[in-house]
Amino acid sequence: MKSTIVIGHKNPDTDSICSAICYADLKTKITGEKYIPCRAGEINSETEFVLKKFGIEPPRLITSLEPRLFDVPFREIDGITPQISLKRAWEHMRDQNIQTVPILTKRGKIRGILTLGDQARFYMEDQDASALSKAKTPYSNIADTLQGEVVVGNPDDRFDRGKVVVAAANPDVMEDYIDEHDMVLLGNRYESQLCAIEMKASCIVIGLGAKVSKTIVKIAQEAGCTVIVSPLDTYTCAKLINQAVPVGHIMRTENIITFNLEDLVADVKNTVSKHRIRYFPILDNDDKYVGIISQRNLLNVERQKVILVDHNEKGQAVDGIRSAEVVEVIDHHRIDSVETMSPIYFRNQPLGCTATIIAMMYKENNISVTPEIAGLLCSAIISDTLMFRSPTCTPLDESTARYLAGIAKLDVEDYATAMFNAGSKLSKKNADEIFHIDCKKFKAEQFAITVSQVTSVSRRELDKVKSKMLPYMEELLPKSDSDLLFMMLTNIIFESTELLYVGQGAKGIVEAAFDVEASENCVKLDGVVSRKKQVLGALIKAIETI
Repeated sequence: MKSTIVIGHKNPDTDSICSAICYADLKTKITGEKYIPCRAGEINSETEFVLKKFGIEPPRLITSLEPRLFDVPFREIDGITPQISLKRAWEHMRDQNIQTVPILTKRGKIRGILTLGDQARFYMEDQDASALSKAKTPYSNIADTLQGEVVVGNPDDRFDRGKVVVAAANPDVMEDYIDEHDMVLLGNRYESQLCAIEMKASCIVIGLGAKVSKTIVKIAQEAGCTVIVSPLDTYTCAKLINQAVPVGHIMRTENIITFNLEDLVADVKNTVSKHRIRYFPILDNDDKYVGIISQRNLLNVERQKVILVDHNEKGQAVDGIRSAEVVEVIDHHRIDSVETMSPIYFRNQPLGCTATIIAMMYKENNISVTPEIAGLLCSAIISDTLMFRSPTCTPLDESTARYLAGIAKLDVEDYATAMFNAGSKLSKKNADEIFHIDCKKFKAEQFAITVSQVTSVSRRELDKVKSKMLPYMEELLPKSDSDLLFMMLTNIIFESTELLYVGQGAKGIVEAAFDVEASENCVKLDGVVSRKKQVLGALIKAIETI
């Protein structure tokens, strides 16, 4: 059973990361099953400070939930080597109930492909008596195919010259059709065996399990003639011997279609639909063979189970969310458009932080909170509520944060200052990095808008940021998939925000939203610090009424 991932929104903030880690911990303790915290973007400086403070590794980065081949239950069929006989290859394919088998190098990489069709063509086409020598067939293959053994000669040597001859005539006639280097199939007649060796045959195959005399053994050794003994009759030997040909002789080596474990299932389906091939090899990142996949396998993709924290909008979710199975949502934002196939556990409360909800759930389930988990949850609440200054902050948020701070042994005020200072080192970042520190996209009527926010305890730092952000936003707008771009430069100490904006009609929307007279690209909003409660709602309402 695949583990369930717990993940926050793109451009994750401290609440998104810490809530994913803590809720995965809570779910694992409640159920005993495996829940994996993940992130949908890079970690910002503030969150990095928090994770280092409590010795927690960053969650695994996931950029897309689109199913990949490693999510598909493909078949881990063993490949074969080029030296193996057609007979053994057929038995392998029969036992595994497959019609395609990969031929591998010693290092496990694809060298060729063998299908039942390839074998059928080889048998049905008019193969002459030189087929075995053209394929440079090992004597070991011939002995194995004929259920016999090599009694004279080296089994690893190859039959690489001459033709196969069935010695059904008298010895005096055999001289007319046996040439040097031929392989001769014969019975237990001493004279025929001796004649074939004297005619300089490379190999004689003695059927019916006949015992080879010491004289023939000695003469064959001196002449360099390989002797194979088979329990089969001469007719059966003649019928089966071409099955000793190594698969490397007839395998296909060109236009082989392979896939990588990391390939998107949608792309694989598109390719597979264009070819009348039943099985395709799968390779790992080192190009080594790991298994085969059929069109039927592609119908049985196991959807990744996902729990969303700190968001419930498709636009903010990790790419490919529609291909996953959302099983829970824990959030404190407005309810939007994530769709599910069946009823799920959905918990949404009007609080200042998702971490507050998760802290409540620890208590509701009688699960003790470790100092590390308490520190993460407390950090998330301090961050999302701007140390209780945001209008989204409730008495429950603050009381919960102070309770958690006691477990984590934190002085809330001192720790918050250190955390905000760590997160506001904006001068070392370029405009693109700053804009995407905490950036969310929303839909309002026919408009797609993006609202970014950075916070700082320094007015000077925010002024420096402003000077480079407006030119960047003007340049970014035509490249983005948004109609309007907004950026909040929020001063935590003075509890105010300078709102920057670009896009057609942005100035009018801002004036309508906040009932102010605004300049062409910015406006100062005193007492405004919350994107969710003070900015986003006002902007959407203004857009809908214009």
